[in-house]
Amino acid sequence: MADPAGQLPLVDFEPPPPARTLEVLDERSRGTRFLSIAPRAAINSPKTTGMGFWSLNPYVGCEFACSYCYARDTHRHAFERARRAGALPADPALGEMEPWQAFERRILVKRDIASLLARTLDRHGLGDATLVIGTATDPYQPAERQFGITRSVLEVLGRRRGLRIGITTKSPLVVRDLDLLVVIAKRHALSINVSLATTDAVLARRLEPRSPAPHARLRALARLRAEGIDAGLLVAPIVPLLTDGSAALRALFVAASAAGARFVVGHALRLGPAARNRFLPHLEQEFPELAERYRAHFGANRSATKAYRHALSGRLRRLREEFGFTRDDDMKGLSDVPPSPPAEQLPLF
Repeated sequence: MADPAGQLPLVDFEPPPPARTLEVLDERSRGTRFLSIAPRAAINSPKTTGMGFWSLNPYVGCEFACSYCYARDTHRHAFERARRAGALPADPALGEMEPWQAFERRILVKRDIASLLARTLDRHGLGDATLVIGTATDPYQPAERQFGITRSVLEVLGRRRGLRIGITTKSPLVVRDLDLLVVIAKRHALSINVSLATTDAVLARRLEPRSPAPHARLRALARLRAEGIDAGLLVAPIVPLLTDGSAALRALFVAASAAGARFVVGHALRLGPAARNRFLPHLEQEFPELAERYRAHFGANRSATKAYRHALSGRLRRLREEFGFTRDDDMKGLSDVPPSPPAEQLPLF
């Protein structure tokens, strides 16, 4: 019935429910928050990522805060999707953060990823493709001690057989899961990359403010090898003018050999937009003498020059041959790489 003012009655209307926000699981004294997120999928397909393997990341964002980390772009995209879905928490500080800060201070925790992975493997499997854990964030960053997401994933994999599995980490926490890793190595083809850019502890701290010390990572590598697990050193990224010298790379090969590494692989620094916005100002603060050269080169490019990358690959190949790291998969694609130049400095700019 119309009201006295002549307004016609509208259909019954209820306001929509408020958008679901990301649950805050914990908060550190320095302001880092851990937010629960329900992933739509446990693993990312090669078609989605453009890489030749399936990938799984238990977390999005990382407390290690490595200044050069390319995964800042992945974190930015995840938060943009959450923002569009209206699922961001009421967090005034978040609106004031740069994307690189959010990567270090707002960590997304995929609490249900193990059960989702189990359902995915039951329904589809992976065929002959490799599953790599830790492509966009470290699966053994400090949060793993509290949340155990990576271990829950390994428990799922330990109940299956016949997969090809890779794990990449900077953290000695990986040896916490030696019991599971030994089982997985027997049931699957398992390979673990222990990531280390330099043996120089002081330089490592300047580049990676909160990552584990080099000697701790090397000790973890030795323990993995002592259990017969296929593990080696991932020298990544190799930072031009800081960690690419012959002596610096040789020190990594010496350390890898002493730890019993099965392989040593590496690649040069890449800087996407979010990573560049973090690393270049950091370089200005820590290594101001290099800042201008880096800005001139990486201001418009994601990668070092082709000449630099080829020369660096040649330097790595010579070291592999010298130290006996000549597995076929380590040498793949290097047959056309020219020898590195005799000069200590590689051709960067």
